[in-house]
Amino acid sequence: MNPLDGMAPESQSWTSVPETFRAARPLPEPWESVFGPLRTGAIDDLVVVGQLGQSLDGRIATPTGHSHYINGPAGLNHLHRLRALVDAVVVGIGTTLADDPRLTVRRVEGPQPARVVIDPGGRLKPTARLLNDDGVRRLVIGTAGDRPALPKGNELVTLPRTEGGIAPAAILRALAERGLKRILIEGGADTVSRFLAARCLDRLHVVVAPIILGSGRSGIALPPITRADEAMRMPMHVHRLDDEVLFDCDLSAHRVSVGRAKTST
Repeated sequence: MNPLDGMAPESQSWTSVPETFRAARPLPEPWESVFGPLRTGAIDDLVVVGQLGQSLDGRIATPTGHSHYINGPAGLNHLHRLRALVDAVVVGIGTTLADDPRLTVRRVEGPQPARVVIDPGGRLKPTARLLNDDGVRRLVIGTAGDRPALPKGNELVTLPRTEGGIAPAAILRALAERGLKRILIEGGADTVSRFLAARCLDRLHVVVAPIILGSGRSGIALPPITRADEAMRMPMHVHRLDDEVLFDCDLSAHRVSVGRAKTST
């Protein structure tokens, strides 16, 4: 496994990584192995990565919903590094109401991504911290008829409602039309699972902490299958994050095209 936070500081300097990454230049190791695949999409103009932090037994929270913090400092640093490399970070309304996240880059150096919340029922509170005017772009994905009381400067994006909510592909197209093409689907578990089931992820980063909760909410929930050989299989790379483990799953073979088609050069 490729260790990240366990390395000497001079060997893992992060400071120049966001700028080098956006300039489409190779990163120094160990960063290239982990973040290099997020630089360019293999299917279309988008790069969409989902992220989950969970226990060894696949739980993201206790039965009471408590989840702060399953992952330790190294896992949280990885999440903030992902935020620093993407154009936008996306969460669902459930996570927003439960955790009131800021979705900012605080633990590492790097630019702040646009903040996006999926709110098909117009339940978002105007006091939500991710709506705060701090100079960063903020978007709310809603449906026709939604009239959330958004603070000034927040953008409302209206999309059609389907039986399961708002289609992940429609969300990605709307973000791409607004210039946001490298996208982190951060949570919660329902949102990540919906994008995974819709085949709208290029990569899935699962950070596993060395704890066992025994019961509680599962990280991924997909439609049932009848046989194990029907399971989704994909190439995977494993990286050590101090005492945690990052599973980097390559889902490009499953991904449907949702952005502008690439042209050959």
